[in-house]
Order: sequence, then structure tokens, then C-alpha cells
Amino acid sequence: MTNQKKTDLNLIVGRSIKSVRSQNGWSQQFIANRLNISIPALSKIETGVTDVNLSRLAQIAHILEVDIVHLMSDGKHQETPHPSFYQNLQKRLLERDTEIVSLQRKIIELYDEIHNKRAEGTQ
Repeated sequence: MTNQKKTDLNLIVGRSIKSVRSQNGWSQQFIANRLNISIPALSKIETGVTDVNLSRLAQIAHILEVDIVHLMSDGKHQETPHPSFYQNLQKRLLERDTEIVSLQRKIIELYDEIHNKRAEGTQ
């Protein structure tokens, strides 16, 4: 995804979150508390400054009582998506989970390497 498309999506998602929050009469503080984040952090999400990952977006959608598709389509999505849409989202989530696990392994390996070098240096 290009940076421009990513920025556009962040803006759409942020506006949708703010719109649903406002329609329900919920303050930023109320939603921020439910997400266990600060009000400025929520504000950055709502203004599109922060890139929201899918797990956080799912959490926000749950709190706002809407589905992720609603938030990603600026609330303009009226029809039920084709099942392949959900299959594609599920595939992308699995890919991201796999990527996260791989990065976690690399972090552990690097930590072990640093720890071992420090241990060698003290001997």
C-alpha cells in the first residue's frame, strides 16, 4: 500500500471513529478509557495521524458497536460484503500475525545475542 493510500485510509478510519463516537454522545475520554489509551492518543487516531493496526481497529469497532468494515468505509458501506472480502481480511490478519511472530523471534534472538556477548565480556 502506498503512503498516500495509507494516509487516506487513516483519515477515513479516523473520521468514522469520531463520527460514530459523536453520534453516540460519547466523549473522547470515555472511549480513551475503554481503550486504555490517553485522550491525545485517541485524538491522533481520529485525525488520521496514527496508523491503527487491525487488532486495535477491531477493539475500537467492538467498543463503538460497529463492524470494522463500517469504520474502514467512512460509514458509507451499505451492503453486506461478499464472503471473499472477509476471507481476504482473514488472510491479511493471518499474514500480519505471522509477521509479528517472526519479528518477536528476531527480537528474542537479538536479546540472547546481546546477553551472550555481555556475558563473554565479563569473563
